[in-house]
Amino acid sequence: MLEPQVDDGAISFARGFVKSDAFMLLFREGMGLVEQTASYLDGDGRAESAALPRDVALTYATESMRLTTRLMQIASWLLVQRAVAEGEMTAEQARAENNKVRMSDAAGQPAHDEVARLPQALRDLMAHSVRLQERIRHLEGQMSGAGLAREQANPVQDQLANLKARLGLGR
Repeated sequence: MLEPQVDDGAISFARGFVKSDAFMLLFREGMGLVEQTASYLDGDGRAESAALPRDVALTYATESMRLTTRLMQIASWLLVQRAVAEGEMTAEQARAENNKVRMSDAAGQPAHDEVARLPQALRDLMAHSVRLQERIRHLEGQMSGAGLAREQANPVQDQLANLKARLGLGR
């Protein structure tokens, strides 16, 4: 279990986490997924996409670009955290770097029927990358202290406010 460390009165999990075995497992998983995806997109994925109907090929191209972007954001975050663990960067520098490369939302995802027509290998890579991104977002929230504030917020009210904003209500 990670021991929280106190910096200027705030609980910081960052320093302890980035030096943990759990982080190294996450790092290897993330970087392995980047390599696996690159190999797929340059190999089997290229052949699979060429055999798709035009409308599905367009979805394939869009989703492979989203996947690549998501993985580059993940890799950037992981590399910054590893730099902190190895003493090459301070936690403050890491926060500044992470602010430059924000993880995008999973919003704007294609309809289920569009995804269902994509090759299974691509769908598996997409799903794995989204799960990994959500884990990293959760960790980032904990490491920055935002996770604690979120836990104290009312999730039902947050969802209602989000829904109202999307529907243009409550202005």
